[in-house]
Amino acid sequence: MADKPKAGFYGFTGCAGCLLTILNCEDELLDIFNAADVKSFLMANRANFEDEPLDVAFIEGSITTEEQLEKLKKIREKSKIVVAIGTCSCYGGVQAMYFGDGNFEKRWKQVYGEGKIELTEAFESKPIDEFVKVDFYLPGCPIDKKQFLEFYSQLVRGIPPRLPHYPVCAECKWNENECLLMKGKLCLGPITRGGCNARCPSDNVPCVGCFGPADEVNINSEMKLLLERNYSREEIIRRIRTFAGASFVRQFSKLLGEEAKK
Repeated sequence: MADKPKAGFYGFTGCAGCLLTILNCEDELLDIFNAADVKSFLMANRANFEDEPLDVAFIEGSITTEEQLEKLKKIREKSKIVVAIGTCSCYGGVQAMYFGDGNFEKRWKQVYGEGKIELTEAFESKPIDEFVKVDFYLPGCPIDKKQFLEFYSQLVRGIPPRLPHYPVCAECKWNENECLLMKGKLCLGPITRGGCNARCPSDNVPCVGCFGPADEVNINSEMKLLLERNYSREEIIRRIRTFAGASFVRQFSKLLGEEAKK
């Protein structure tokens, strides 16, 4: 990556909020495109070169169909570095909150009935690292603008980017916020990756875990604390699953009472 690196931006199943966050970097947008030779960014440019090899590919969204999976594998094959951007790509997102419960077909029929979709075969949404090697993760729902700009500027210079490893709780303390857990609210700050500057708790709103799980979490302690505050086990697990469904199942399937069904 000694010369200007070749980059691509791609979106799969999700709301496209992370790619929109990048496009909304209006004051920095020219710098983003000047720092790399952007070969593909469908939301930003009609001229896309899908067969070009890439130094880095930024991928938003989870994988839900065989067609998406085929495209994902092609992106991985032509890219030196793959970055999962956003919680959907990193952990599965809201659409993967029931990941591994074995009831995908039942939920599918609740939405689409008995009709068969013939354009492409669909399956339960999964994060991209279920299928291909991911080199770096940039979570968030959506990603944070400031964090993306720092991450991107390091990556296009060949510097391995670093993200916060601490939980949201640390940012709450730095902002001198009163602990919402101590006020009896179902807050996921102790087990959620920081980087949002405790945006929700700073407005007296409990953390919902949209940046995904922190690197080192004590899920048992969080469960015990919330159970002591009269939240049901089902309610706690549902809240944790909302954004980190697939990741939560992989790491803590024993808490669900059974191993996740594949």
